[in-house]
Amino acid sequence: MTSDVRRTAENIWWKRGIVYQVYPRSFQDTNADGVGDLEGIRRRLDYLAWLQVDAIWISPIYPSPMKDFGYDVADYCGVDPIFGMLSDFDRLIAEAHTRGLKLILDFVPNHTSDKHPWFVESRASRDNPKRDWYIWRDPKSDGSPPNNWVSNFGGPAWTLDETTGQYYYHAFLREQPDLNWRNPAVREAMYNVLRFWLDRGVDGFRVDVIWHLIKDAAMRDNPPNLGWTVGQREIGRLLQVNSADQPEIHEVVAEMRRVLDEYDERVLIGEIYLPIERLVTYYGDDLSGAHLPFNFALIQAPWKADAIAKLVDEYERALPQGGWPNWVLGNHDQSRIATRIGEAQARVAAMLLLTLRGTPTMYYGDEIGLQNVPIPPERVQDPWEKNEPGLGLGRDPCRTPMQWTADRNAGFSDGEPWLPLGADHESCNVETLRNDPRSILTLYRRLVALRREHLALSIGDYVPGRVEDDLFRFERRYGATRLIIVLNFGHEAAAVPLPAPARILLSTILDQDGDKIEGALSLRPDEGLILSV
Repeated sequence: MTSDVRRTAENIWWKRGIVYQVYPRSFQDTNADGVGDLEGIRRRLDYLAWLQVDAIWISPIYPSPMKDFGYDVADYCGVDPIFGMLSDFDRLIAEAHTRGLKLILDFVPNHTSDKHPWFVESRASRDNPKRDWYIWRDPKSDGSPPNNWVSNFGGPAWTLDETTGQYYYHAFLREQPDLNWRNPAVREAMYNVLRFWLDRGVDGFRVDVIWHLIKDAAMRDNPPNLGWTVGQREIGRLLQVNSADQPEIHEVVAEMRRVLDEYDERVLIGEIYLPIERLVTYYGDDLSGAHLPFNFALIQAPWKADAIAKLVDEYERALPQGGWPNWVLGNHDQSRIATRIGEAQARVAAMLLLTLRGTPTMYYGDEIGLQNVPIPPERVQDPWEKNEPGLGLGRDPCRTPMQWTADRNAGFSDGEPWLPLGADHESCNVETLRNDPRSILTLYRRLVALRREHLALSIGDYVPGRVEDDLFRFERRYGATRLIIVLNFGHEAAAVPLPAPARILLSTILDQDGDKIEGALSLRPDEGLILSV
């Protein structure tokens, strides 16, 4: 890599920086209604600046009936009263920028709410000018849906509109009708939505289910998934080869990218749950697509040294020339990392996330070791859990309120929180862990600080290492700087030879800084180390 290219990488914030996802309902409530709001995020900006993240990604804040908690948008150019007003957003982004923080909005272009004025018009009659803004089809001769597509939230993906006698398609809830992205008018309207927020200073967008935007033009049936068994998610019964990830989608992503390129250094992030070989196509020809097609491989892979090493190498090899990698450990749709792999390995995961090459995304609460919170049946909120009960698909457990203090309601709200707090909130909270030099919060902050101190960790090269039993070793290099990362995915002590004498920069156990190592390196159970050669 030439020095000019390196300097460019250093100066692009979304390459060297860290993204921190805020689920606004659960971050900080300021009006005692039990639901977080924009003013709450604003009041916690100093914490995010202290943590030294670079950008805040905020899940949807648009006016919405909240059937899917904001992912059913009724107005793309406003703020739902539960979160505040547009003026609150303007104040938030201004104060974020003052602190050197970027702000990324969640953009939900695949579907609207059925209460959106566009859909109200579209369903009014078959000849309404906005009829073709959504996907309408006649029933089959027997009155059944046009094809066999299944909703991602369970049940049929088609709902019959009695007034007009046609079915409309919805990849998710029936209250979330899909827009017809083959219609140029829809595209232009949505690109103007992007410009509305870009003009207000937004630094980029995370685009919801971007691989769903274009469907098969002939609306052919999806083929059966021969590996599906009863008791698994209903959506897995079919292979979604016709209802998503169509070749024409790349034209749409390139058009979105061109809109963002009208502004300086804005980032386009795409939510894409696809195998790596399909994921990387969303970078586009000549990198004209998404800057960062979200890579969820760490969420889905077995938590074993050999499996993680293999996926890292596969991802690095699959990246197009110049494509910038990214990594995600958790989000608002996935079980908490500390729940998936345990408290001790959550520290190893933190070191992995913040030392791999590429842009890392942290999910709020992971930095304090927040775990899934059990939700009593009477307090379940997630429509997915209600649609497919008994499968454990509910996302409420990973969306519970941030735990700030040991006080009542963990400092989140003066009212009853919309979801219950963890039983451990008196010990697992920012205030308590911030003052503990051995806490996971301290570990996260020190990892972030090391990324800022060493360009090898933020924009340096990744050098594949080796796997020995439960140990995964790799290197990061930049110029003359050479760092070795060794991670113990096992629960027993292990040793690995070192190629050269080294000094410990950081241990996940936070007690060996500065120690010099020669010959063999010994790791304790569930320990990760960053070494300077």
